[in-house]
Amino acid sequence: MSAAFAGMIAGMALAFAGYFGGFGAFLLVAALGAVGCAVGRWIEGGGRAQDLRDLYGRGRR
Repeated sequence: MSAAFAGMIAGMALAFAGYFGGFGAFLLVAALGAVGCAVGRWIEGGGRAQDLRDLYGRGRR
C-alpha cells in the first residue's frame, strides 16, 4: 500500500469521525491512528514485545 493511499484512508476516517462524532471523536481517532502508526513502524523495524517490557520495567525502578 502506498503512503498516499494510506494517507487518504486516514483522512477519510478522520473526516467521518469529525462529521458524525464531533471534535472529540476526531481527536480520539487521530490519537489512536498516530499510536497505531508508531507501533506499526516499530514492528516493521524489528521491534519486539520484550523491548517494551524491559523499557517499562526500567522506568518503574
